[in-house]
Amino acid sequence: MASILKNLRLITDPTRLRILRLLKAEELSVVELQEVLGMGQSRISTHLSQLKKQKLVADRRSGKNVMYSFNRDPVHFPAGLVDVLDLAATEVEEIADDEEALKLVLAKRKDKARAYFDELAGKFGRSYVPGRSWKALSETLLKLLPPMVIADLGAGEGTFSQLLAQRAEKVIAIDSSPKMVDYGAGLAKEHGYDNLEYRIGDIEEPPIEDNSVDLAFFSQALHHASRPEKAISSAYRILKPGGRIVILDLLKHQFEDARELYADVWLGFSELEVSKFLGEGGFGDIEIAIVDRESEPPHFQTLMAIGQKQRN
Repeated sequence: MASILKNLRLITDPTRLRILRLLKAEELSVVELQEVLGMGQSRISTHLSQLKKQKLVADRRSGKNVMYSFNRDPVHFPAGLVDVLDLAATEVEEIADDEEALKLVLAKRKDKARAYFDELAGKFGRSYVPGRSWKALSETLLKLLPPMVIADLGAGEGTFSQLLAQRAEKVIAIDSSPKMVDYGAGLAKEHGYDNLEYRIGDIEEPPIEDNSVDLAFFSQALHHASRPEKAISSAYRILKPGGRIVILDLLKHQFEDARELYADVWLGFSELEVSKFLGEGGFGDIEIAIVDRESEPPHFQTLMAIGQKQRN
């Protein structure tokens, strides 16, 4: 009876309950649990130690990692106790977010190609190779894209807009700064980009017609928005059915000076936050990846997210 009461106390702690629910769904490492739960390693390890002591979780070594799993042995975790776990989980509001975050973690596991190219990109960035540059590669890739109508939302002076204009049917560059818009428009005229139009406007309410663009692009702009979810919903509005949204922004960080140095409203976003913004904004076929990590402190990381507007 004592062990049953102790186990009940263990599994009704909200954090341990969340851990058990995750391990019931998938075998995970401490690092993966950190990513899902947004908690420190020591806190998670302490809870795992308590659960392991009561044999509610099992562990095994896999290379350098220790993988934890739900102990399905009915001797230690009888069916009645599992029912209590599932029932108690209905009262923990974080469970739904945990399930979405778990999907992202599991998707990363499968993305072997991304891990390979992350390693390759690090070597590429540190080594000089004559005739090879990111600008040359990006321009080559742009040439392969079909002509599209593109909205560059939060374009600044529009360096990327001008690169897109080399291939796009039309580029609409939106920025709230009149000086940025004037400067960009001047460059577009100077370089003969008749298909590049600059407009003054807020990315939360871009002055673009509904269902009129093929691609809506946010490059390091979303963390300047007061309501990033509204900016994403507005992107959905202006996209044609089947159109795509692309977001490049900072992964959530703790560099508070960014608010003063760069006028950042948000200190980046987690993968889960961006996934929720896109899902609630109506987008499907969502893909999210961390595509860069700066070598210098504070080691900003870049998050890329892609989604598609439903076709009629």
